[in-house]
This record gives sequence, C-alpha cells and structure tokens, in this order.
Amino acid sequence: MKQSHLGILKKCKQGDQKAQMKLYDLYADAMYIIACRYILNREDAKDVMQEAFLKAFMRLEQYKGEVTFGAWLKRIVINQCLDVLKKRSLFYEEIDDKSLVIIDDEASWDITVEVSKQEIIQAIESLSNPYKYVVQLYLLEGYDHQEISEILEIPIQTSRTHLMRGKEKLKKKLQSRYKHTVL
Repeated sequence: MKQSHLGILKKCKQGDQKAQMKLYDLYADAMYIIACRYILNREDAKDVMQEAFLKAFMRLEQYKGEVTFGAWLKRIVINQCLDVLKKRSLFYEEIDDKSLVIIDDEASWDITVEVSKQEIIQAIESLSNPYKYVVQLYLLEGYDHQEISEILEIPIQTSRTHLMRGKEKLKKKLQSRYKHTVL
C-alpha cells in the first residue's frame, strides 16, 4: 500500500469521515466490479458493495496489514455478496462421501482457441449456483480450496468436487460455442 494510502487508513481508523470517503473513492470501482460478478442486478450489487464498505469501516481495527487492504476489503465484499445470495436461496449442495472424486487442482485451464476473458466470465455466470461460486472464487478471485471452504462454509472436498464439476460444465458451454475449445 502506498504511503499516502497508509495515512488515509490511519485517519479512517480514527473515525475521520473525509479519509473514509477518500478510501471509498480509491476502492469503490474495483469492489463494484467484484460485487457485479456475484450480484447480477447492478443496483443490488452497488447496495451490497456499500454494505461491505460499512462493515469494513466498522471493522478497521481488525485490519492488521497481513494482506493488502484491497485484498482484505475484497474478501469482505465477496462475503457480503455470498451472504445476500444465501438469504435468497441455498446455493450449494452437500456432497456425500460415496460420490467423492480425486481431483487434480492443477489441471489445465488453458484454452486452445481465442476466447475473451469476458466470454469466459459470461460462461461462468451461466453455471448453476453450486458450481458458479466455487469456479468464480477459484478461477477469477484466486482463492484456494481452504479459503473457498471458509468463505462458502462448505467442506474442502465439496469445494474440490464443485470445481471439478463446474469446470466440466464450463468446458461444455465453451465447446458448444467454439467447436474445438479445450480446457
């Protein structure tokens, strides 16, 4: 974090509202984009993002600088989005131990034809909820299965299974668009 950002953050912790607005202005656009990945209605996404900022400001004392402030705030935004989605409906299915599969997390995500990032994001958004959020958190946000397990409150193995199944569904969606796409 830049030195000027550290000063703003320090003032925010002291309750300085002007500093809070500066911090909001610095991160609002990026956090809105993240919220829009989960909450499809743009107005709802904006509301969720603003709620996440309020939570962040109330919990600033918990921020210890172990990760960048943006990463800390991003996690709050994602959790807020997922809380809203949980309230709307249950979005994951429990996986029983009999259906567990060994999954290669390092399996290639390479695509052999030109597919834009936006096309991949749209294909991910069209996945059903049990798979969509795990794929988003893993592929787009860069979380590992331990973190996904904590965020979604699901077992690690369920995260792995949802990723594998979501990847297969994503592969089929992209293959139907691009006959020779391989993930």
